[in-house]
Amino acid sequence: MQQGRSRGRVIARRNSCVAFLAMAAMITVPAASAAEPALGATWGHGSHSFTIATGTPGETGLLERLATEFADQNDAKVSWYPAGSGQALALLKQGKVDMVLAHAPKAEEKAVAEGWATGRALIGSNEFWIVGPKSDPAKVVAATNAADALRRISATRSKFVSRGDESGTHQRELALWKSAGLEPAVDWYIVTGDFMTASLRRADAERAYFLTDSSTFILQRSELPNLKVLFRGGKDLSNPYHTLYRVKATPGTQIARRFGEFLLSERGQELMRKYGRGRYGEPLYLDAATTAR
Repeated sequence: MQQGRSRGRVIARRNSCVAFLAMAAMITVPAASAAEPALGATWGHGSHSFTIATGTPGETGLLERLATEFADQNDAKVSWYPAGSGQALALLKQGKVDMVLAHAPKAEEKAVAEGWATGRALIGSNEFWIVGPKSDPAKVVAATNAADALRRISATRSKFVSRGDESGTHQRELALWKSAGLEPAVDWYIVTGDFMTASLRRADAERAYFLTDSSTFILQRSELPNLKVLFRGGKDLSNPYHTLYRVKATPGTQIARRFGEFLLSERGQELMRKYGRGRYGEPLYLDAATTAR
């Protein structure tokens, strides 16, 4: 019986390793193909149209605030396709969108180095936070850094929710596991394959740990009674966003680039650093200058 249990543990560990290595391969390579994107929203009714793929800035409402003002002033129409950074980059590479706002630095740099993406510019950032159950069974609140926090979660085999979707958040999570020298195990590692808000709600329901972006957590905090922020801060948890366009122009590239210029303008940066302050008592994003510092 003991031999059977040992064999079962070995098989489970092998399965865990295979699953983790498959996910780790996503860190630097966008998906080879992307399904036809589903339209999230359209702002403006102008004659100059372009499409943009991004995740959290669309979910939090920041993109709507920026795109609405830009569309009004530039006779433009902005169509948003919700996509994590991995999928967004794949859509851009295939010419299915005109631009992306991504937060997966290694994948972005690879896209530029390969010669099909251009115009990478820092527009601002938020942070990654490690949230979890208020009881904090892994004592993450006492961690010295993000890698230490993950080691504590692994050592106590506490539930951890992963997006598992090639998004910038997922890529950062995998990089943190790697820096901790760990592989998550199948019995406590929960993969949603879903966006940030849905994954946060799953973590709340499971009373599990989760790597969230700060903006979404601030927005959703009142709906997450079982979760609290347990670890934040440090370079490893900075979350910068960049613009990217195709080298081979699409029909909307010209107006998309104008939108990118607006994001970097004094007005665009003002909208970014003030977004959410009035309603939540703190801004949801940092501007490019603050991020660079």
